[in-house]
Amino acid sequence: MSAEKTYNVRGMTCGHCERALREEVERVPGVRAAAADHRSGSLLVRGDEFEDGAVGEAVETAGFELVR
Repeated sequence: MSAEKTYNVRGMTCGHCERALREEVERVPGVRAAAADHRSGSLLVRGDEFEDGAVGEAVETAGFELVR
């Protein structure tokens, strides 16, 4: 089953931040693609049955904070 979710992320300030976050989140099992926007603080994730907790851990590993 395909899923698409948008998350709010705190701490991104530039394009480098977007890339670092995207690359980390795309390592999460079930994630096919991710897109981050530092201006809006958003993270769009597309994939198949990925878990919110795993996405949150990837966000933290990349050095950012998932806003819940």
